[in-house]
Amino acid sequence: MRKGVLELCILSLIAEKDVYASEIIDQLKDAKLIVVEGTLYPLLTRLKNEGLTAYRWEESKSGPPRKYYQITEIGNKVLEDLKNGWTALEDSVNSIVKKSKK
Repeated sequence: MRKGVLELCILSLIAEKDVYASEIIDQLKDAKLIVVEGTLYPLLTRLKNEGLTAYRWEESKSGPPRKYYQITEIGNKVLEDLKNGWTALEDSVNSIVKKSKK
């Protein structure tokens, strides 16, 4: 389940604006989702290989060039499906949790 959640979160972040990997890690950390580079980079590569994201290189003012990821049209469709799946899962879990409070 965590794998699908990470894809949802990462595609959501990339859909907001073009971002580079360190920025993704920082935003996930701010949301209390700790993801290390060893987890993120293979996932970003898989998303790119599946045609859900693309990237471009951009010069950095402080250090080497950065790879900025952007979401593709297919990625937007998959993101919408993931969001719908998340909402359905959330509704299902909430219906069970609410029953247990009674």
